[in-house]
Amino acid sequence: MTTSTLTSSVENLDSEAAAAVQVVSRVNAAWDRNDAEEFAAVYTEDATLILSGDRFFEGREHIARELALSFAGPHKGTRLIADVVSFHWIAPGLAAIVTEGGVVAPGEDTFVWDRALRATWVAARQEDGGYLVAAYQNGRRADGALKGEGEK
Repeated sequence: MTTSTLTSSVENLDSEAAAAVQVVSRVNAAWDRNDAEEFAAVYTEDATLILSGDRFFEGREHIARELALSFAGPHKGTRLIADVVSFHWIAPGLAAIVTEGGVVAPGEDTFVWDRALRATWVAARQEDGGYLVAAYQNGRRADGALKGEGEK
């Protein structure tokens, strides 16, 4: 099974940053089990989730409901790879995380370019000291840059 290493270009994170980055591992693991409730539990009650294909979900209940439908349908048996490539603090207890990866279809070892994603996560520290995702948005890398624009 291919799993996220969480070390692509982010190394030597202190314990607080590592705790924030764990939201990515938790989401990957829930997706790999096609467990919509576990997936949604990594998000705050009022989180927003914007996925490629113009899909917008607001709130943990909405996220769980829509992911359950997806795991029963087009994403049944799929796995998710999301490797952290960028991390920075927005404010104390509020982190911006960028990942690259994609959806891995059953029987495949890795994702194909058409399913490659780049995503931005906002992880917020909770009262218990753990982190949850407050906002997430991804885009398909296959769409490419706009004409005249390059990537870092």
